[in-house]
Amino acid sequence: PKRAERTRAGVVDRLEQAIHVLGQMAEDDPSLRESLHNARSAWYEADRHRWRLAMRGIRIAKGEARKLANPFLDEEDLVQEGIIGLLRAAKRFDPDRGIRFSTYARWWVRAQMLKEIERTGRPVRLPSTAVEQIRHLARVIRRFESVGFDYTNADLAEELGVDKKRIELLFSMKKGSVVSLEEPVDDGPKARCRGDLLQYEDDDDAYESYKGALDREKLRIAIADPNILNDRQRFVLTKRYGLDDGEYRTLAEVGKEMGLSRERVRQIERKAFKRIRDYTTIRQ
Repeated sequence: PKRAERTRAGVVDRLEQAIHVLGQMAEDDPSLRESLHNARSAWYEADRHRWRLAMRGIRIAKGEARKLANPFLDEEDLVQEGIIGLLRAAKRFDPDRGIRFSTYARWWVRAQMLKEIERTGRPVRLPSTAVEQIRHLARVIRRFESVGFDYTNADLAEELGVDKKRIELLFSMKKGSVVSLEEPVDDGPKARCRGDLLQYEDDDDAYESYKGALDREKLRIAIADPNILNDRQRFVLTKRYGLDDGEYRTLAEVGKEMGLSRERVRQIERKAFKRIRDYTTIRQ
């Protein structure tokens, strides 16, 4: 049926569907096979140009990955997500609108990365819109505090272009629910408190700071001490930071060597650094 598509992506999807239908028709009507061949050749050529266009924006993916990298997703994984965003942008890009591809693609790259971060990077998933607004809120607060401005929720709402109730909701999402950390979560003589099971952002910051403060030589000394780490922890740190061959490896690469997931390797690495930190504190 004839109809006007609202977006360039809609036109591309309809063309792809038409070629698929033409392929089904050509099975019963040999006279359509030449048309099918020409259509598929043109489609493959368009795909090739779309891929080249997307790869021209690889620097956009790398730049956004450096900004959004976190302990849950490293820079290499985010670049892969950025490439997916570039391909989506290349499919939807309409040059007739008079904007550059890099300007248009940056939004899709960032959206794809944030979507993956929300899928794997938080214990409790928040909507992507809320996460982006929380990030903007934190940026506005830092800017106000840097100039010594005594802001209110109304000022933040005006800066973000939302209402005051939305600001209060974002603060509640950022801080989480208020619960007692001394509340027991199980019964028995050795009942554990809720605080024993939680992972705090301050602890994450301390872990990252301690990890960043260790150089290769200090790591080699810690790994050589059999009283600190077990074999698995020693292997993870050796491969991650290239202590044996000088080649740095990502969590995913180490996990592939060990037959473990990237998240499991991260947990082992975290525990290893905690052991090193605790042992160093005791020795001091």
